[in-house]
Amino acid sequence: MSRRARITPAQAGLPDGGARRRTPGLRREEVAVLAGVGVSWYQWLEQGRDITVSPQVLDAVGRVLRLTSAEQRHLYVLAGLNPPALQVAPSDRNMCDGLKRLIDAWMPFPAHIMDVYWNTVMYNDAASMVLGMRPEIVQNCLVSYFTDTLYRSRNKHWEEIAANVVAQFRAACSEFPDDDGFRAVVEEAKELSPFFTSLWERQDIEPGGQMRKEFEHPAVGTLFVESTQLRVPARPDLAIILHTPLPGTGTAEKLEWLTSPEGRRGSMYPVAG
Repeated sequence: MSRRARITPAQAGLPDGGARRRTPGLRREEVAVLAGVGVSWYQWLEQGRDITVSPQVLDAVGRVLRLTSAEQRHLYVLAGLNPPALQVAPSDRNMCDGLKRLIDAWMPFPAHIMDVYWNTVMYNDAASMVLGMRPEIVQNCLVSYFTDTLYRSRNKHWEEIAANVVAQFRAACSEFPDDDGFRAVVEEAKELSPFFTSLWERQDIEPGGQMRKEFEHPAVGTLFVESTQLRVPARPDLAIILHTPLPGTGTAEKLEWLTSPEGRRGSMYPVAG
């Protein structure tokens, strides 16, 4: 009812009714007609009665009421249906500047951001120095995991972690089973890496979360970090990956030196081991 009250007849393409209209919003019968449903049925929907609803009808009502993606998901939940994926609101598309400030503030620890297909969106200087992220490699975190020899040479448990990486990507694919973008990434990885193909055929699924990693850096030695994947509800198309040094390993101190002016001079162009 609150969302119906905020839509004017003019916004819905209807005459305003002049003085005959008691409220500025849409009437129930107007919403029903515009959504292509019965007036009584729509009244029962607003009243929360036990009626049968379909996603198509809820989508039609949502379009008439100009619901946001979050509001449409809430409508599905109220109706007892599985909600659709959250879409990025136009007002949230400029969040990348803020997310860039976030990963830059994470310095001297590595951090990067990837999209739903695991394409690299941005990374901080520490990710470049430690993880080897750089413009000349394939800008997809899954493909580069299996093709970047620099990253592989530094990751002491690369082969063991690879199975987790593939299982997490399959979990991401399962949320969008008909998306050609995921298929394209998988086909590229298969073409470039037989090892990826063998892991993909296992059909393992694992949610993204935390993962311990051990890197061998030519300038500072062994680094022990915990990789954490975070989501921002307003930007469901992005994932933030933060690498936190494990306590008692000396990793934090090593990363501080590595990103200092002295450390940068010695590590700007690392050579694979």
